Amino acid sequence: MKQILLVVFGILILQGCQSLPAGQDGIEADTVFVSASHCLNEYLDDLEKVHYGPCLKIIAINGEEPVREDGFVELPVATALTIGVSCVYRHADGSPIPATMENSDFSVSETTFAEPGQRWYLHAHKQARGVVGCAPTLSRSVYPTHDTD
Repeated sequence: MKQILLVVFGILILQGCQSLPAGQDGIEADTVFVSASHCLNEYLDDLEKVHYGPCLKIIAINGEEPVREDGFVELPVATALTIGVSCVYRHADGSPIPATMENSDFSVSETTFAEPGQRWYLHAHKQARGVVGCAPTLSRSVYPTHDTD
């Protein structure tokens, strides 16, 4: 019985640690967090190396520069807005290719962020290889939406 209580107590503590505090440390209860910058990578089993895909950086929210020091941008839930992004592709060593830099806008509707407290990632594309341009894709995962065939 003690072991069951300890397990239940441990789960409750972990749940509390994983949720975001409402109204503390400048975090509002009705916000979500989007990674301010993110790069796609894909491990190539047959070549035993990492392919460095495109990177995306949030440069504006409704024309205003986003401000947050922890690597995430705080956004209100149930609010339409425009996220300005910059995408750049990378060399085989992971360094950026400046000539490939491209800016784009990503529109968010009132239904995009329905649950407060969640963390989101904007990817430059749906996959890390075989893509061109800046086609922002929203995901709850740090991994590409699709593996490249």
